Parts: sequence; C-alpha cells; structure tokens
Amino acid sequence: IERHPTPTLAPRGSPSPAMLSKAAFARAVGLRLAPPQQRRWQSAIVGALQSKIKALADQKAPQFAALRKEHANVPIGEVDIGMCIGGARGVKCILSETSLLDPMEGIRYRGLTLEEVNERLPKAPGGKVGLPEASLWLLLTGEIPTHAEVKALNEELHKRAAIPEHVLKLIDDLPRDMHPMTQLSMGLLALQPTSKFGAAYRSGTLKKTEYWKAVLEDALFLVAQISPLSARIFRNVFFDGKHIASDPSLDWAGNYAQMLGVNHTEEFKEVTRLYLMLHADHEGGNVSAHTTHLVGSALSDPYYSYAAGVCGLAGPLHGLANQECLRWLKDTQKALNGQEPTVAILTKYAQDTLASGKVIPGFGHGVLRKTDPRYMIQRAFAAKHFPDDPLFKLANVCYEAIPPVLEATGKVKNPWPNVDALSGTCMQRYGLVQEDYYTVVFAVSRSLGCVSNLVWSRLMGLPIERPKSMTLDSLEAFTKK
Repeated sequence: IERHPTPTLAPRGSPSPAMLSKAAFARAVGLRLAPPQQRRWQSAIVGALQSKIKALADQKAPQFAALRKEHANVPIGEVDIGMCIGGARGVKCILSETSLLDPMEGIRYRGLTLEEVNERLPKAPGGKVGLPEASLWLLLTGEIPTHAEVKALNEELHKRAAIPEHVLKLIDDLPRDMHPMTQLSMGLLALQPTSKFGAAYRSGTLKKTEYWKAVLEDALFLVAQISPLSARIFRNVFFDGKHIASDPSLDWAGNYAQMLGVNHTEEFKEVTRLYLMLHADHEGGNVSAHTTHLVGSALSDPYYSYAAGVCGLAGPLHGLANQECLRWLKDTQKALNGQEPTVAILTKYAQDTLASGKVIPGFGHGVLRKTDPRYMIQRAFAAKHFPDDPLFKLANVCYEAIPPVLEATGKVKNPWPNVDALSGTCMQRYGLVQEDYYTVVFAVSRSLGCVSNLVWSRLMGLPIERPKSMTLDSLEAFTKK
C-alpha cells in the first residue's frame, strides 16, 4: 500500500457540498485539489472519499506489510479432503477487508454489527433505516459518514446515473420472457466500454499504485447506474415498458423504490432502504462476492467483474433463495386451507415435508450458527409496520416451529432462519409481487460490497487468484501416506 501524508478531513457539521463550489467545499474539508489536468474524473466529494480511503490504507499499511513479509508462513488452519470436495467450506484463503462474518454474531461491516450500522448510519428525512449508500461509504472508508457527506455522495451518484442510449436500446429490445438477471448481466456488460479503469489501463499510463482510484471511479458509476438499469428492466418486463423518471431529490435507495413504481409510500422506500443496506456485503467467500473478486484479480474492470458476480447470484443456491422461500410460504399457506397457523400444525407440516424428501428453504446457513441478524432486523420492521399480514404471521409461527424439527434430525448444524426466510414477504407486502425480479434487488444491494472490495483489492495490490486443484486420485494418495 502506497504511503502519503493524510489531509485533514471535514469535521462533523461541515457545510453541505451542495451549498459550495467544488473549490470552496475542498477548502472546507481541508483538501487541496489537484491541478485541472490531473483531476480526470474527480469531484470534491470524490476527492474527500479518496482521501478517507487513503487515510485508512495508510493506517493499515504497516499491518499489511508485516503480515506479508514477516508472518507469511504462519498457518491459519488446516485443509482436509472434506473441505476440498465440499465446496471449500471453511477454508480461510480470501482477504476481504470490508466485512467479516462471525458464526454467532453475524456479519459486521468494518467491525460494526448490523444493528449498530442501522442505528448509526444517516437516515432519510423522517426515516428510521440506515441509508445503504451510507453503508457504501462505511465499507470503503471504515467511517460513518456525516449527513453532509451522504447528501453530497447522493448528488454525485445522481450525476453519474446516466445510461448511454445504445445500452437502453439493447435492454428495451430484449425479449420480455428473458429472466431479469440475464438482462441485468447483459446491461452491465454493455456498460463496460465506459470503464475508466479499462481505458486508463489500455492507455499504458496508469501506475499500479493508482489502479484503485480508477476502480473507485468505475465503482461509483456502476452503483449509480445499476438502480436505473434494474428499474428499467423491471418496467420493461412487468409494465410494458412504461417507465418512471428518476427523481434527483431522493436518496439512492428511495429513488430506486420510486422508479420501480409498485408503491409510492414512504414505507416502501424504507423497506427498500433496509433490504439494500442489510444485503450490501457478506464477507468475501459467498458466490457473488468471491466471483467478483476472482474476476477482478485478473484486472478485469468492475463492470466485467460484477457482471460475473451477478451470474453467480442468479443461481438457485445463492440469490434465488429468497423467492424460493416466499413460494414455500405461499404453498404452505395454501396447504393450511384457511386454518390459523399454530406451532403444532406447522411442526407436523415440517415433519411431513422432510419425510417426503423435500427441503424447507430459508433455514440454516453455511457459516452462521444462530438466527441471522438480518432476519431479526427485518422481523422487527415487519412487526412494527404490518404485524397482521397473513404471510408474516405464518413466517412468525415457522420461526417457532421449524428449528426444533430440523434440530431433531441431528443433521442440521444451524436450524435457525436466515435472511431469505422473510425478505420476499417484506417485498410482497408492498406490492413487489414479481418473484423473478427479487434477485435483481439483491444484485443492486450486493453491488455496494462487491465494488468496495474491488477498490480495496487494488489498493492492497492483491495478486491474481490461483488456488491449487486436485484430482480424486491425488486426494486418495494422501489417505495412503
């Protein structure tokens, strides 16, 4: 990590950048703007963001250098045959600075639990939910942003949200029956020629120590563009191409909810903010995050990298899980045939489901060993805003009935519900009933964590990822030693 002196940053309560010129805002936060010919893509708020990222990098530099040079041979765990043939589950081999998943506490964004994140992040006017774009700032810098910083970041994202006409035409011409996730991956790839990193790298003038700045530019553009792109796909597929214009007065997540057009209430904007904040990052080992990191390690730009991550997210064992959970809840509701759900009824139903060889989606997790904190935060939101919703009441009974059934099998390490068990119910409540679109909402959210990781991977100079593979015969040879 390159070391530079760290400029003094803005104290809390500094004037909003919306009220100041670029130069005035820079002076207010103690930054020195580069000469115009060196600014390439930089605005005042991006300059402030870069400085904060760099400050954290400088703080981390001695730790990184010591681990790489002095402690590289220290073992951090063993790898056995079961891990090799079991999806590398539990193998500690990826560096991801933005978040860490603890089996008992759940995910932490830069050391903060999700409860702390939701409490401390700036909110929309009158809102109670931490803004997901504020979580982007947190993941990148390790700091809770001020209201002024989030306002300026939102304005910056609105400025970067324009999508080229040829990309809009491509999306508009796609078959309506093409899955929305396929359309999203195509849209991201169609945006790839606009990559600042790609152009700078091909020019041959971009220094390795500057890779992260160009990747940050792409990251901000991608986050800005993915919400209008995703909303356009939604309106094309489900509303015959009748689009709703972006509203630059709204926050990033609230504007996305507005462009979807299924519900114009503040509650829908709040549940959208909550969903996007909770799903923003989940350390580096899940399919979408790992795929994005892997492709980025080859110095593919963020558009290439996250398009690949989106393809991984589309799998039924990853991002499609929330719609599978909703469908299971609705099927269960039909099977009850009007009966009020009780613990006794759902216990018998769960036992019969398992006896028939079927699975119960939404329970268990590859890492967690307790109820997913994301589930609990969504549950609290639902209990406050729609406690009498029939699907939520059913989900609540499942929360009591199903874990003991799963635990009794002796085969389940974590019988508790994960975030997918309730996400679809929250969307359904506010009129977002198009289940095939749910994974696109997930992709909009997960872009925040994935691009943040790309910035930090380039900042730390991480190499191309290249693990060693084995054959069955080579594994068997280990058993005979």
